[in-house]
Amino acid sequence: MVTPPSDSAAPSAAEVLHARYAGRLPASLEKLAGPRHGVVVLPLHLAWSGLRAYDLDRPRLRMGLYRTVLAEGQHEDLVSLLNRDLLPAQWPVLRTLVSRHLREVWEDAFPELASTGSAAA
Repeated sequence: MVTPPSDSAAPSAAEVLHARYAGRLPASLEKLAGPRHGVVVLPLHLAWSGLRAYDLDRPRLRMGLYRTVLAEGQHEDLVSLLNRDLLPAQWPVLRTLVSRHLREVWEDAFPELASTGSAAA
């Protein structure tokens, strides 16, 4: 008979979120091959209600797209929808719009983001 793990062995919610976000990361920011301009229509698994089309040339819409993709996207979504130049450029503001867990995972993995974020703070 298999005994279930005790409650003390169960990971915390923070550990679960950290692992979930960390497992989706690209190997480097250079792997982010998303567009810099134009309209991006998010697939239904990322935007199942509300706005789905985002004009990257409109800063507020671009920020909304990046926030959604960072929070909901799988690895393939991150590398195909986020851009290697746009993400660091908007990180100082974007980092304030995402969860603490998401921000910590990205900044731990990519110290160059942490330095842009702290420079703006």
